[in-house]
Formats: sequence, C-alpha cells, structure tokens
Amino acid sequence: MLSLIVATTYEGIIGHEGKLLWRIPTDLKFFKEKTLGHKILMGRKTFESLGKPLPGREHIVLTRDEHYAAPEGVTLIHRLEEVLPYAQGEEEVFLIGGGELFRQFMPLCQRLYITWVDQVFEGDTQFPLEKLADFTEVTSWQEVDELSGIPLTFSEYVPLNV
Repeated sequence: MLSLIVATTYEGIIGHEGKLLWRIPTDLKFFKEKTLGHKILMGRKTFESLGKPLPGREHIVLTRDEHYAAPEGVTLIHRLEEVLPYAQGEEEVFLIGGGELFRQFMPLCQRLYITWVDQVFEGDTQFPLEKLADFTEVTSWQEVDELSGIPLTFSEYVPLNV
C-alpha cells in the first residue's frame, strides 16, 4: 500500500532549490512516528537533500541515472513501473517526495498524511494541490509548534473511490 506524507503550505509550496524550507520539530516528530520501521520511497533529489539515510527505515530511491551510486542498504529503482509492486502490496510504503513523484504517484496512494504549514514561504517546488480533489479528508487536528510558533494542521485523506 502506497501512502504519501508531506508538509506543505496552503499554497502548495514544499521546497526551494532542492531543500525543505522549514524544520518544524512537531512535524518532524510526526514524520518520524509515521515512517519509522517502514519503507520510504523518494526521488534522487529528495534522497540527496536528506544528507544521509534516515535511521530505522528502508530507503527506495527512484533515479533515471543507471550509474548512480547509493550508500549500502539503499534500494535503487530506475523506472516508474518499478514503483507498482510497492503500491500493490499489503505493507504501508511512504512516498516522501519530491514534487514530481507526488504528481506521478498520488493517484496510486491509499492514504495521504498532509501537514498544512500555516505560514507563507517562497519556493520553487510545488505539491499538486489539484489532485486532492480525488481524496476526502477523514481526520485532522491542529497544533502550534512550540519552538517556531508556526500553526500546523495535520490531515489524513483517503481516495474518494474507497
């Protein structure tokens, strides 16, 4: 089962020049709680933006570069079709970015975990907000991050056709 997890502004901004625009402890804690012990799927640029593999998770990196050298323990895939077995299995696999993979694979996702960041940021990487029309929100709650003071809304969505 493919799930998507992302933090985005209400305008759909998720990054700038290959990097996250924020490090919000409350959201990072949520991300860790959801993804720990699971496979995480991402594009090469997202993987490189992490700096190193995240502990306690199996990393699957999609890259067109057949010669890309990933660290030991990172699974490389090179074609979009190679994502399908992860989407069709029983195990929850988290799609964590970036923007292009969200556009490609959001229709295959059975669950979306979206952290809405209630602050304006300038960025060049977009989350495909228009694709949310195919999903319905099933739960949400609000928190204000203690360190940054940024209001967050944590929302969970499922496809309309379920």
